[in-house]
Amino acid sequence: MSKLDFKTAVRQEEEYLRLLHPTPSDIPGCIRLFDDYLSCNVIRSQIKSLYRYGERPECSPKMEEFKFCMSLKSMHEEERREAWIRRRAEWWANRRLAKSSEDVWNIREEPLTSFPTPITNELMMGRDSTKAE
Repeated sequence: MSKLDFKTAVRQEEEYLRLLHPTPSDIPGCIRLFDDYLSCNVIRSQIKSLYRYGERPECSPKMEEFKFCMSLKSMHEEERREAWIRRRAEWWANRRLAKSSEDVWNIREEPLTSFPTPITNELMMGRDSTKAE
């Protein structure tokens, strides 16, 4: 598992998002977020989720994103960008630090000893004698 704390993960995500969205016009608008919410509720999305996961999709987080966007409308463009980046960075940090399907394996800190088995003369001689028999 990772030895990453939440503050560090948020800081890393903020740095990345600032590079990805360098200007206020690069962050998604409220109309797009509302469209995402509506597309979550259409029959095609509902059926696909039922087929894949056996349950209806959870659309409330998309509505919360839209509401958050609407709450930023009174802010200056740069403040709005910073608030959006902070919120997305926290979301990504939570996602990185939460349980994942990738948690099946532990990250190895050092390589295994004697793996693969080193090829020695004795090993090679043993293989040659089995071929001759």
